[in-house]
Amino acid sequence: MLHQHLLGERADHDRFVGMNSDDEQCLVWMGRNTRRLGRCLAESEEPSEGKPKGGEPLVHAGIGVPVVGSSHGWTIHLFRLSASPGSQFAAAKCHVNGPSGRVDLYHGRIYTLRFLHSPAARSALPKIFAMNDQARSAASSPNGSALIPDESRTVSLPTLVVLGFVIGIVAALGAVVFRILIATVHNALFLGKFSVVYDANQFDPASPWGLLIILAPIVGGLIVVWLVQSFAPEAKGHGVPEVMYAVYHKQGNIRGVVAIVKSLASAISIGSGASVGREGPIIQIGASFGSTLARVMHLSRWQKITLLSAGAGAGIAATFNTPLGGVMFAVELLLPEVSNRTFLPVVVATTTATSVARLVFGLSPAFFVPEAGSAFAINPLLIAAFALLGVAAGVASWLFIRVLAWCEDFFPTLPGNAYTQNIVGMVLIGLIFLGFQYWTGHAQTAGVGYSTIQSILDGGNFGVVLLLALFVGKLLATTISLGAGASGGVFSPSLFIGATLGGAIGALGAALFPAAGFSVIEFAVVGMGAIVGGATGASMTAIVMIFEMTRDYNLIVPLVLAVALATGVRRALIADNIYTIKLRHRGQPIPTIRHTNMYLVRQARELMNRDFLVLPIDTSIVEAVNRLEGHPGMHIVVSDGPRIAGVARLLAGAYLPDRYAGQTLRSVTHENFVVAPETNILNSIITRMNRRGRATAIIVNRRSGIPRPQDIVGIIDANEIAGAVIANHYA
Repeated sequence: MLHQHLLGERADHDRFVGMNSDDEQCLVWMGRNTRRLGRCLAESEEPSEGKPKGGEPLVHAGIGVPVVGSSHGWTIHLFRLSASPGSQFAAAKCHVNGPSGRVDLYHGRIYTLRFLHSPAARSALPKIFAMNDQARSAASSPNGSALIPDESRTVSLPTLVVLGFVIGIVAALGAVVFRILIATVHNALFLGKFSVVYDANQFDPASPWGLLIILAPIVGGLIVVWLVQSFAPEAKGHGVPEVMYAVYHKQGNIRGVVAIVKSLASAISIGSGASVGREGPIIQIGASFGSTLARVMHLSRWQKITLLSAGAGAGIAATFNTPLGGVMFAVELLLPEVSNRTFLPVVVATTTATSVARLVFGLSPAFFVPEAGSAFAINPLLIAAFALLGVAAGVASWLFIRVLAWCEDFFPTLPGNAYTQNIVGMVLIGLIFLGFQYWTGHAQTAGVGYSTIQSILDGGNFGVVLLLALFVGKLLATTISLGAGASGGVFSPSLFIGATLGGAIGALGAALFPAAGFSVIEFAVVGMGAIVGGATGASMTAIVMIFEMTRDYNLIVPLVLAVALATGVRRALIADNIYTIKLRHRGQPIPTIRHTNMYLVRQARELMNRDFLVLPIDTSIVEAVNRLEGHPGMHIVVSDGPRIAGVARLLAGAYLPDRYAGQTLRSVTHENFVVAPETNILNSIITRMNRRGRATAIIVNRRSGIPRPQDIVGIIDANEIAGAVIANHYA
């Protein structure tokens, strides 16, 4: 292992000393022989990983004073890396997060390590963190996030588009396989036969099992619990929150096994009668493949998230035959950045997935709407009724979110274990759909519920009472299913809830105002979009997808109105949507407003800190400390003749003259900086800092030529960036 190999290279005064505790494992280099250290580091590399410039960085080495730390044992040091003669090795920068041992590792450039030849430097005890063993243990850890591997590779936009094309094909094939799995399970458990043919838009014939059909969700639920607990806990629930969590809290990492487990678990849940949808699983399946492909290629974080979003959008596009809806879903809910470099791969993935899926499923929309809408202008009474539907949908969305959150918190508190808790929930699910079976002749609330939606759109015999009962029944069945541990989405149940609520308001309006033109079908379609938009917070996605799923453009005006009102009312009642509330309850919130990076377009001269000193490299530390008196936050830029040598970090009062009388800025200067013109925007500066692994930007007033100390006009580091974020944020 790496640390054992390094410990074998010892000398009387130049050696590694191993240090271990419950919270950290590190190696400390005691000495100043840089050639011996460089040789140890170079020899520690495994031959299969190639040379330092191409292989994964194994260690983080350096020297300096702690700049970040915690009381739990982890400490980070600033390290002096210079281009002086000596042995070279692959440097990296690491970020250690408290006692959990979470380490984010980024690939660095090739540097030469030089230790400071002073007692103060030796007393700093430079740490060398052994990354090789941690990487292997992290790969098998439950959360997979203990170590983030090399993410240094960035491919071109055309390559990213090609990868989007591949992801689209895989997502479409995944949607096909997923539907086959659902059909197989449903036909076996409900109809007692083996068949891969299943039309979810049509009601099933009577089940041969009679009352024993109540056992179907129980049997399916137990299998789902076993799959989730044994192989992928993140496959539990409705999927989209886990994808959003991966984007904002796990650097876009989703394990590949999630796609397999999610496919099986969700197919069994839906096929056995749990009231969940198929969009959440296929989103997670597509996102998992996109993330896995990016991780295999060691792509940078933003490209990994782009491919993850492309997979999610492609999955939903293939499932519902909605290419635009898939794009809008990725833009509204997943992508932190919307630009050509992120938008194009998503578009290619969704259009490819839709095209491939149409070869299998055909060109028909998800729902057939026989009535093309009103042939005349909508009168004020109808507009008012659609507005009322929007408000009602907003309240219903709030109720849906609250009840779901309560169920997800309640079921784990029941006595017993996950299996017994699931049995309780699935018994309730069976009783609900059995009740509707005896009332209407069909298990209306079982599975995705598309047959009920299509029946409403076909003008079926649904009165106000039945529609409201279906509204309540589906809301309860969905929240109980997910709370008890089923695996599936909330999009399809939202369509069902919206169709029944809208249909009830339309039927009530037709009864009260027979000549006003009220249509149950039109109100059902608008209600579908209103609940989807209100519950998920993805307003544009809801509008576009309902149009694509019904191909009825006549209702676009009332649809936009109702979705806007539903989203506004829901946000007034609760800020979180049905996806983000789960993350907030887990203590892992994400921004409710994600595309607010206004600070990135600010010019450097608007943000830079003008409080700095330029001092010669031979200036004594005593003099430098005296110059800092009264200015604790002042930056020090070090010059070496006509050259900018670096920056120095000094804290006033931290150095004693009798101990450092002979020490100069040369010993505490580091080259951890980039140079940028004052007209550059902050996004360009941060990009350069990230790519070169630097923490400071020196701002100059010239755009060309070699920057000189006299050209410096300001400094940008973490404080200035944080200040820009705060000053330019809006909620």
